[in-house]
Amino acid sequence: MYSDMAMELTDKYETKNLNNLIKRTDITVDKDLAEKIGKPIGKYITLESEIVRRGNSSQYHRLSQALSEAIDEYTVDVNKIMVVGLGNPYLTADALGSKALKRINITRSFLFGKHKEISGFCPNVLGVTGIESFDMIQGVTKKVNPELIIAIDSLASASYKRLSSAFQICSSGITPGSGVSNHKQRLNVESLGVPVISLGVPMVIYSSTIISEAVGNSELIDEADEDLMNMIVTPKDIDVLVEDCATVIADALNMSFNI
Repeated sequence: MYSDMAMELTDKYETKNLNNLIKRTDITVDKDLAEKIGKPIGKYITLESEIVRRGNSSQYHRLSQALSEAIDEYTVDVNKIMVVGLGNPYLTADALGSKALKRINITRSFLFGKHKEISGFCPNVLGVTGIESFDMIQGVTKKVNPELIIAIDSLASASYKRLSSAFQICSSGITPGSGVSNHKQRLNVESLGVPVISLGVPMVIYSSTIISEAVGNSELIDEADEDLMNMIVTPKDIDVLVEDCATVIADALNMSFNI
């Protein structure tokens, strides 16, 4: 089983209902828990809701507001923020970052009033540009000199019920490509010299996880075809789900940035 979601790897968390549509889970990963679940030390907040999956667009603003309030906990007293849209914009399930970035109000070139200085870009992926996304982000970071980086990316879940329904914020950065076992250098304060907050939604799940949930028989799983087990699955309406999740994320960030 593979998952980018911290809440799927431990039962040491607190969950509360924010309202009748949204619930929030908080996890603090310390050194001991980090070693146990294989996730970096940090604070993880996950908002779960079926609003997007059910296409309940009239309630998207409630999810954006809840997400904005969670983001605010990471961005107190930060005025220069760079938003990075990770992933491959030409691959639907991996285009969450680029689609969200298009909807974010960029203010760095025309600051006015009390607005935060917001910049953003999409580094794309090595297979398209021939350049590691980390190298591009590192170079732009040195030039722009932000106080905080917010990296948006598609994630992998261990439960089909959380596809497009769980928004995770993490204070310890992100490893691009980890959701599809294509691990790259981690984006965090140690590698970039700037704190990195990751924001993502699971859009894919491994077929091995689905088979495990459905069959529940380890012998059958062991005998299953390896190529089949390694297939990555997305919902049939992934194009709509990615667009709507990107809208929710962008609206939440714009609220947090007061723009």
